[in-house]
Amino acid sequence: MFIVDRELERLEAQGRPIRVGMVGAGFMAQGIALQMLRYVPGMELVAISNRHVEKARDAYAAAGEDDVMEATSTKALEDLVARGRRAFTADPMHICEADGIDVIIEATGAIEFAAHVTMRAIRHGKHVALMNAELDGTIGPILKVHADRAGVVLTNVEGDQPGVIMNLYRWVRGLGIRPVLCGNIKGLHDPYRNPTTQDGFAKKWGMKAPMVTSFADGTKISFENAIVANATGMRVAKRGMYGPVVEPGTPIQGAVGWYPLNQLLEGPGIVDYCVGAMPNPGIFVLGTTEDAVEKHYLSLYKMGPGPLYCFYWPYHLCHFEVPSTVARAAIFRDAAIAPLGAPTVDVVAAAKRDLSAGEILDGLGHYMTYGLCENARTVHAERLVPIGLAEGCRLLRDVKRDEVLGYDDIELPIGRLCDALRREQDLAFFGRSVASLRREVSATA
Repeated sequence: MFIVDRELERLEAQGRPIRVGMVGAGFMAQGIALQMLRYVPGMELVAISNRHVEKARDAYAAAGEDDVMEATSTKALEDLVARGRRAFTADPMHICEADGIDVIIEATGAIEFAAHVTMRAIRHGKHVALMNAELDGTIGPILKVHADRAGVVLTNVEGDQPGVIMNLYRWVRGLGIRPVLCGNIKGLHDPYRNPTTQDGFAKKWGMKAPMVTSFADGTKISFENAIVANATGMRVAKRGMYGPVVEPGTPIQGAVGWYPLNQLLEGPGIVDYCVGAMPNPGIFVLGTTEDAVEKHYLSLYKMGPGPLYCFYWPYHLCHFEVPSTVARAAIFRDAAIAPLGAPTVDVVAAAKRDLSAGEILDGLGHYMTYGLCENARTVHAERLVPIGLAEGCRLLRDVKRDEVLGYDDIELPIGRLCDALRREQDLAFFGRSVASLRREVSATA
């Protein structure tokens, strides 16, 4: 963690900053722009792209940078970067293709759009930092395959919970303690929240109501925990996770007694969450050790009698920490958090209300679906629909509230890259027949 700041100072002194292009200019992207432009040495935010190009200009202006120019071609953007100028553009592919840009931050929260951006950036030899849990949790493993082939780093970011959890996971593992649960601390979980119920909160903080809804209805935490599972090899203990609700303000150290012990100590460990504990919005890792001497020391250091020990971080600071992820990728080729290989956990679509045949499914954090974590082998064997692919699909039958959607229930839009990448991911990691996977799932259920 602390070696990064020294390396950035060195790059600043040498006049060789990491040059960053960002796609997206929403709430989180604006925070990233502010952080990079004002407080991070050795790093230059040289270009921002947004569909509504004036928002890209506004993101610079909000950070106090008004001397920016619009680029309407890749060549024009390359010329501006070479001259040390900052640019904005409506076309993200200019940023993905332009020479002189080292790292792309994808910060839109979209999936189909972000798939095109990420693949183009990888093809043009750029590291990609995803502030986009939705993309990562849907097709991150296959994007990682493409990034590895191209010799670039694909990473999710610190600041968001997955990156912070992974930092803590690596630290705990480095102590010689085996992590058995990676967890997220929430203040609210209600799968039936929608943009209408969350509108007031969204307006108060200058955010979009669907984004806020995805936090409240469990979709976002499902994506975040799927990302952690895919980076650690962990699983979920049951569909939707346990998510114990405790008395508000309960110390998180009590988490050592909130989950079935046998499911933690056997196998690769699980991802989960809790509601109501403090510190909120923090993260935690439960670990264990069989070393009697280490147990003695842990007891001395007020970590409790075991067999589980709770390690936690009291906050996650979103955009503040993103530059550290960018630096790790560009300088050390180290991903803050990335899939290990085959996905272990997916996020499937469940009906938020009774749905009717012929309806077109709306987006994440809207009115029709919410996300649930499920083990990837089960998702593949039962042909369940990842919620990241659900938007724009037409329902072929009526679906009751809380029912999980399957591919037989929907008609996919034609020609989407995200569907093609998902098919490639399923074939690459689950190339066996659905029937054999169903038998395997049944045998281990």
